[in-house]
Amino acid sequence: MDSRRSLMSATASLCLLLSIFTTFVVVSNGELQRFIEPAKSDGSVSFIVIGDWGRRGSFNQSIVAYQMGKIGEKVDLDFVVSTGDNFYDNGLFSEHDPNFEQSFSNIYTAPSLQKQWYSVLGNHDYRGDAEAQLSSVLREIDSRWICLRSFVVDAELVEMFFVDTTPFVKEYYTEADGHTYDWRAVPSRNSYVKSLLRDLEVSLKSSKARWKIVVGHHAMRSIGHHGDTKELNEELLPILKENGVDLYMNGHDHCLQHMSDEDSPIQFLTSGAGSKAWRGDINPVTINPKSLKFYYDGQGFMSARFTHSDAEIVFYDVFGEVLHKWVTSKQLLHSSV
Repeated sequence: MDSRRSLMSATASLCLLLSIFTTFVVVSNGELQRFIEPAKSDGSVSFIVIGDWGRRGSFNQSIVAYQMGKIGEKVDLDFVVSTGDNFYDNGLFSEHDPNFEQSFSNIYTAPSLQKQWYSVLGNHDYRGDAEAQLSSVLREIDSRWICLRSFVVDAELVEMFFVDTTPFVKEYYTEADGHTYDWRAVPSRNSYVKSLLRDLEVSLKSSKARWKIVVGHHAMRSIGHHGDTKELNEELLPILKENGVDLYMNGHDHCLQHMSDEDSPIQFLTSGAGSKAWRGDINPVTINPKSLKFYYDGQGFMSARFTHSDAEIVFYDVFGEVLHKWVTSKQLLHSSV
């Protein structure tokens, strides 16, 4: 019996190891670290985007997770994208923090969600042990989990560039409001951001993907509570415009939102409603009314599906009902609600 248990344990370990090496194919070419996600046989790519979620199931997190599972099955999900603030209130305190399983493994249990989760860090994650979320120990606990500071997911016709946006925000260094941020990997804000932008630009310029998507935690354009992130508009947005980026996806504001850029084709998509929402306030910013396509203050998530010619973005509420749909083509841009 002991030998049989040993054999089963060894087999399970081997399966885990193989899944890590076959899914986490990394290409090192002087750019951002890269992960390969093969497209389906029909060439399409589908994923769900969720942000600001980890509350041990509370604030409707479990209900949102249930609806994600249903939609994931419907869209034939390839992977999940997390826009940060993965664990509240202050990230994880170590790689052995039970909050990881209580807020992630035990919540997103639907069969369709047993795919890779590609995650960036949010400002709340930086208030804990940021390094813990990047640790391979978490992947041993739950092999779905992939979280790095900045990286690329290459899904053939779609390339996704994940950007660590928290170090951009200057007020976190000077006006922390009593919070402590884990800046161990960011000894100098300016040098860190400069290096990241350089690596991102190299990766974007070398991309041959049909669709280019950048993912970060903080919003560039938002009428939500936090509003626009000045530093991203000044330092990151020009690089996106110069390199043909189609979509910028973020969390931070606990809402669902779609805005368009006024002088480029870039669409700004907020999915930060994975748990606590209903804040009830709108940031009093001056925007062109034509730029705001959709805003919802409650809980929910977003799905995305891409083919060679078309992209479909759908926002769902906590009941799985469609709130907003946007379809775009590389040949002809149009949208519908």
